[in-house]
Amino acid sequence: MKPPSHLLPWIGGAALALSGFLAGCKPAGQRAGAGKPRIALVMKSLANEFFLTMENGARAHQQAHADRYELLANGIKDELDVGKQVELVEQMIAQRVDALVIAPADSKALVPVCKKAQQAGIVVVNIDNKFDDAVLTQAGVKFPFVGPDNRKGARQVGEYLARHLKPGDKVAILEGAPNAFNGIQRKLGFEDAMKAAGARIVSSQSGFWETDRANQVAAAILTEHPDLRAFLCANDSMALGAVAALRAAGKLDQVLVVGYDNISAVQQLLREGRILATADQHADQLAVFGIEYALEMLQTRAAPADRETPVALITRETLAAK
Repeated sequence: MKPPSHLLPWIGGAALALSGFLAGCKPAGQRAGAGKPRIALVMKSLANEFFLTMENGARAHQQAHADRYELLANGIKDELDVGKQVELVEQMIAQRVDALVIAPADSKALVPVCKKAQQAGIVVVNIDNKFDDAVLTQAGVKFPFVGPDNRKGARQVGEYLARHLKPGDKVAILEGAPNAFNGIQRKLGFEDAMKAAGARIVSSQSGFWETDRANQVAAAILTEHPDLRAFLCANDSMALGAVAALRAAGKLDQVLVVGYDNISAVQQLLREGRILATADQHADQLAVFGIEYALEMLQTRAAPADRETPVALITRETLAAK
């Protein structure tokens, strides 16, 4: 499966400048002997539709390019099971894969094991959730990040919501996991938009990416702030939890909801106006971007450089236009 033409700039990219970054590492493909390179894709929770879509996109790409590489794809069952994700990376090191493409569950805790992978000669590419810059610097490593600007994407969603608000309206943010860089950036993007609109952020709490936990947090916020006008949710799973809380409280028509990810489960709610907007960061292509970059680095042994991938605002109007 070839990615759409409008996404090719993020896959192709210009030639990267050579540096001493990989000077101490033998190319893993040479280390393993002749044959196609093996790419390991390690994701977060496959119970989240976003990552299942990511996996399906990666598998389709590999099948279309079976002559170029082999793919080992895995994920964790729980968004917060950082220990299991560390274990998966350790397994990939033991299997001597050529490259690791990882969407880390924690932006800090996965750095040491990924450093271990790099020291073993494995090319490491960070996708979706960026590693913490300070932790990378402290560890003395650099991994290229291939993914969207989450703050910019969340601000787009927040600005669309702001068109439906008045200055002084009360809003709440349902954050992602506290140690996830993408969750932090989405919160900041929502805050940027709400401050610019003059809305009042009366609560900002973590739903830990999960529908049930977000439902509980949203219900408590509605009790504390019965005049709330909107929920800004850092992913669509939590937006579903917020909608469920509003339905239980009889406030579906009173409180607006926005999300992030554009999973299929929210699209009917978008059409109905139950969810006002979300952001599409092309889950089916996000791992593909990372895989293509890993293959390029295996070939060129080039210095790592971040690559920003596209994100689009999705509303009832954009769905109707398709």
